[in-house]
Amino acid sequence: MKNSNYYSDFEAKKWICEIGDRIYKKNFVAANDGNISVKCGPNTIWTTPTGVSKGFMRPDMMVKMDLGGKVLAGKYKPSSEVKMHIRAYKENPEINAVVHAHPPVATSYAIAGVELDKPISPEAVVLLGTVPIAPYATPGTEEVPNSIAPYCKDYNAVLLANHGALTWGRDLIEAYYRMESLEHYALMTMYSTNIIQRSNELNCSQVSDLIAIRDKMGIKTGGTPPCTADENRQKDVNIADIVERVTREVLRKYQQ
Repeated sequence: MKNSNYYSDFEAKKWICEIGDRIYKKNFVAANDGNISVKCGPNTIWTTPTGVSKGFMRPDMMVKMDLGGKVLAGKYKPSSEVKMHIRAYKENPEINAVVHAHPPVATSYAIAGVELDKPISPEAVVLLGTVPIAPYATPGTEEVPNSIAPYCKDYNAVLLANHGALTWGRDLIEAYYRMESLEHYALMTMYSTNIIQRSNELNCSQVSDLIAIRDKMGIKTGGTPPCTADENRQKDVNIADIVERVTREVLRKYQQ
């Protein structure tokens, strides 16, 4: 995770292009879909231009704006969906970066109206917690920022009904990793629920241990997945092994 509070202009534009390339190559977006932004000061952001594929962006295409929506620099126009990003920053000052994409499996859950809240994966509990669904809003309108506003303080990600997903973080890497983790979590949920049709969910004691790990990492958001107190539902899971594995994996991701 980045040490200083804000990126320099050079870093912001470079990393937006890097993350754009990653989400494009991972099929999280198609054509010109998606948008990315990052703070470069308490009241300023750099964001992606409208009408440009996330996999073919250059630093000189980025748009600098203030949180009032005024364009400060850049030759291109920002996406109309930047309103959603600006609202997230205003709702939660700890958010320093936002990623919006359409990862296929997570978006399928958004289309189905099914939130992601099953405690089936230690990593998902630690990195995401629960992922609610914001009500449908017409893209580009004020309905969109209004729809995501209630979730910005208490969660790490939100599904956008019939639209896609939004993640945020303390820096751009964290925001991107949450999008990556969201799609991975959705894929595991789909396989276990709809294909294998069986999942051994973590019980409340195990979930509590994972929430404690999350707290030690300084992550106070995400919510707690609903769980059962039945210890026998996870006979084959050794919580000590889970704690060791998830701690190692999380530290590997966030300290690189």
